Amino acid sequence: MKKNILTIILSFFFIGGLFMTDGRGGNMKITSSVFEHNKSIPEKYTCEGKDINPPLQISDVPEGTKSLALIVDDPDAPGGTFVHWVAFDIPVTNQIAEKSIPGKQGANDFGRKNYGGPCPPSGTHRYFFKIYALDTTLNLAEGITKSGLEKAMQGHILASTELIGLYQKKRLW
Repeated sequence: MKKNILTIILSFFFIGGLFMTDGRGGNMKITSSVFEHNKSIPEKYTCEGKDINPPLQISDVPEGTKSLALIVDDPDAPGGTFVHWVAFDIPVTNQIAEKSIPGKQGANDFGRKNYGGPCPPSGTHRYFFKIYALDTTLNLAEGITKSGLEKAMQGHILASTELIGLYQKKRLW
């Protein structure tokens, strides 16, 4: 059974991102003009560069979407999944500009309310850029955690998709 589920999930892969159905036949997609799905994130968008968010493009947002939410995390961190960015109540858009604040900001695991770029202690890590189309505006307070946002989104997700970027530090500190 697990193998069949994995096959179904993998069948949705596309070069620039991962499609996921919204249950009404649509296919929302997230891509970036600066890196491809499962490819390296440029240094500019990491702790070794300018530490700014990369540009993201969102397509096929389903009808009825009232807001978007974004979570960026690293499941390969030594202490468990490390949260790099939480943003919500993002107005419906087809792009999130480089070095932007697209909506309200939640707390990341750096202890800040903004984007914190990839900065793995060793090896190559995967960074999941997950976008959610919601049927509501959440009106939560800034600084909410990833888990708090995920709980608030329950029952409101029309579609979701993700883009995975990779990064390995060039310099050892």
